[in-house]
Amino acid sequence: MEFRLLGTVSVETLTGPLPLGPAKRRSLLAALLLSANTPVSLGRLTECLWDDEPPSQARGVIQGHVSRLRALLAGADAEAYGVELATLGDAYVLRAPETLLDSQRFEELLMLAREQRGPADAVLMLKEALSLWQGPALSGAFAGPPLRVAAHSLEESRLATVEQLARAYGALGEHHRAAALLTAETAAHPLRESLAAELMLALFRAGRQSEALDRFHRTRRLLADELGIDPGHELADAYALILRGAPGPTGAAPPKSAEASPAAGPSPVAVPPGSGGSPGDGGPSRVAGSPSRSTEDPSPVAVGGADAAAPAPPRPPFQAAPPSPAGEPHPVDLLPRAPRGFHGRAAELAALSRSAAGEAPVCLVTGPAGVGKTALALQWAHRNPALFPDGRLFADLRGFSAAGEPALIDVLREFLLALGVSPRRVPESVPAAAALFRSLTARRRLLVVLDNARDSATVRTLLPGGADCVTLVTSRHRLEGLIASDAARPVPLDTLETDDGTALLAGVLGEERVLAEPVAARRLSELCGGLPLALRVTAARLAGRPRWTLAALAGELADERGRLAYLDVDDTGVAAALRLTVQHLPPGAVHQLARLGHHPGGHYDPYAAAALAGTDPVTARAALERLAAAHLVTETAPGRWVLHDLVRLYARSLDPASAREALIGVLDHCIATALAAADTAEPGGEPCFVLPEDFRRPSAVQDFADRAEAMRWLATEREDLALTALAAREAGLDDRAWRIILLQWPQMVWRVRDSWSPLLELALESARAEKDAYAESRVLTLLGWVLTEEGRTAEAAALLERSPVLAREAGDPLGEATALVNLAVVQAELGELPIALENCARAIELARGEGDRHTEMLTLQHLARMHLTAHRPQEALDCARTALDLGPEHEEAARRSLLLAVCGEARLALGDEEDGVRLLDRAAQEAERAGYDEGAVRALEALLRVSSRTEFRRRHDEALRRLAEES
Repeated sequence: MEFRLLGTVSVETLTGPLPLGPAKRRSLLAALLLSANTPVSLGRLTECLWDDEPPSQARGVIQGHVSRLRALLAGADAEAYGVELATLGDAYVLRAPETLLDSQRFEELLMLAREQRGPADAVLMLKEALSLWQGPALSGAFAGPPLRVAAHSLEESRLATVEQLARAYGALGEHHRAAALLTAETAAHPLRESLAAELMLALFRAGRQSEALDRFHRTRRLLADELGIDPGHELADAYALILRGAPGPTGAAPPKSAEASPAAGPSPVAVPPGSGGSPGDGGPSRVAGSPSRSTEDPSPVAVGGADAAAPAPPRPPFQAAPPSPAGEPHPVDLLPRAPRGFHGRAAELAALSRSAAGEAPVCLVTGPAGVGKTALALQWAHRNPALFPDGRLFADLRGFSAAGEPALIDVLREFLLALGVSPRRVPESVPAAAALFRSLTARRRLLVVLDNARDSATVRTLLPGGADCVTLVTSRHRLEGLIASDAARPVPLDTLETDDGTALLAGVLGEERVLAEPVAARRLSELCGGLPLALRVTAARLAGRPRWTLAALAGELADERGRLAYLDVDDTGVAAALRLTVQHLPPGAVHQLARLGHHPGGHYDPYAAAALAGTDPVTARAALERLAAAHLVTETAPGRWVLHDLVRLYARSLDPASAREALIGVLDHCIATALAAADTAEPGGEPCFVLPEDFRRPSAVQDFADRAEAMRWLATEREDLALTALAAREAGLDDRAWRIILLQWPQMVWRVRDSWSPLLELALESARAEKDAYAESRVLTLLGWVLTEEGRTAEAAALLERSPVLAREAGDPLGEATALVNLAVVQAELGELPIALENCARAIELARGEGDRHTEMLTLQHLARMHLTAHRPQEALDCARTALDLGPEHEEAARRSLLLAVCGEARLALGDEEDGVRLLDRAAQEAERAGYDEGAVRALEALLRVSSRTEFRRRHDEALRRLAEES
């Protein structure tokens, strides 16, 4: 549920907006929301609903509206969100969490922006704040005097934020962005002198001095004609500074302007390494839709093909997670399932409950490996759901894993997504994401479980902000720094007592079997050192062999040479227990386990397991099932297994000589599967490279039914693919490393702001280590586009300058063409339109020379958009028509929609409104038929600027709703 004041007054729910009815009911709601959680008197409500003398039955009218509004909220399960419309004597109060109110989130984001140290982080907050606005504040309501004042105040705050964002762009040197932002606002508010002054300075700093001076004179004349006044100090000072040729430091505000908060904006475009394909999630043919808007055409250009991508939809505002069925807690829940067969630990569970009773407590469960820290934490968390009505978060920090720790930004991203933040609005830096996480949790009652933490600093970054939140940390280290800095309350965990160990055995084997040999059961518990992991493995062996006696196994364990070391050192002890289990496994399962230990990632499916072991997926699945039965691997999802950290260490020691062979097997499996995924996600594309000379094709490659399944695989396997590429780089297998990374381009294009730069930089290192000009050019092309989308335009331009040269050296004309198009997009954004047009012309020549219509169409599309942005509608129309005449294939319906939209916008600019509307409507229809909602939104938005037809509004809203559901 979400309450909106920044636009049409509305209540958004999972099933759509509530039917609020007449304008006066919206006025009532607006008045209550503007004073949320504070009683509003009947007299105040009367002033809001009537402009002049209220009718004699005003009280009854207000009561009727309150009654209807209360019923609407109850029908939308408002109580689950903590929303209540209450009567307090002669007043009413709407109680609701502030996170559900867009105006409150707007103010909160402005506060966060002021707290950011770096401009790139602060601008994210400012842009997110402005994205909450859906139109003039309090639209759709009858604006009585108090509401008119409130709407004016909100609009003033919005305009001040626009000015701050413009100054922030200036602080980053992005003066063209500041000018574009301010031009639109100045047109809507021509008498606002502070906007005009900011625009003058932005234009001057962007090298457009004549436009800056012209803006001053136009504003001066308008002030004189409309108000009969001269320019104020802000305009006059900006004019004087420009005339002197020194408009203050970059990003500085004019005199007496509001304090600027630095920022960084969205950006350009790119194209993936394939051509053709169906739209869907990723946009047209080979290109997925960019998740951010640009002043240029949002069609991407990147590694190996030449197709258009879609403009990103407007980002939906933050929406709290939906309520669960009646009677259940808030559904934000990332906890793994509760541990099975949990026994004992009563004292530790009670200690956790006591520790969690304070204000914002941090509970710290510590102990040796295998002692059951995670099981204790999950058991306690699952036993106390009522304490955390707003949900439970969980993250495995892998502080002691060979796979390495996850990036903090990835952990924060998962937390923010679980709390309802749209994927496209998650900050890209750790400080900004942590600040947003603390803000969103400030008024919630959450449990945050941070498992396997290695150090205190990692935990501090992930602590929630609410006084009613509880953080439960597990670690093999004492984390004394966390105790000192955050008053963490330690709950040390020792090995199980003998009775509890015996109870654990009984939970697996059955009480009858344990009671039949009580002495042997106790002996087994003692020999396992009370470590739950060792006990479970031992019990699993016995469970699979009902004829074995406990005494026989106890005797076997007693003879184990490593038993004493196992009792003293946890890792060695677990290895002894594992060795006993492995001795009774069939050879195929032992071979599979040994090879699993050499996988650089953390998860396995039958295809990866087969590649590691040199078998086939059927054989690998059977081996995995056998290992799962022995509790050596765990199935976390259907067809997806993991190894415990200690089991991985033991498995690696079984056959150390096979490490390189197993690694090459899994690397080639990743390449083959990623190729299949990319081909399914963007069918018909140009292969982006040849396979390595010694490539070992897996016995079987996973088949993907459709684009959605292929994209899910790329998203799910992202972390393991990154770890695998890193392992390849460290092993000197650079020819595999850059290929594994580059093949993830469909996911990179679809989620471009998802921190891909470090991975692409690793690919660049590998390509350069191989001295492969082809690889380096392709990686640079994609990396340059990603940097552009991240707002790092200058860095992108520097990289992209090199890419066409390398492609030429490698004899890769299509790679050179796509590199030139990417470079042209950046150049156009930097205001270097003439050279951008030259590069597009060269790209067209290369595409025609290769007979590649895809690349030629893409280049013409970008060229058309550049002409349109430069106010050259006839040239834009000519380019778009030429591209359409190339005869796009069926799967290029999305690109065709983009080209028709350019034609329509060009026709409108040329004054032919009838033909422009016809072409835009056609573009929208083709996009709708193709399932390309981004293109439909773009075309329908252009239509709504010139037409008020109800049909266009309905189709626009439906396309936006589909996009919101997909995100």
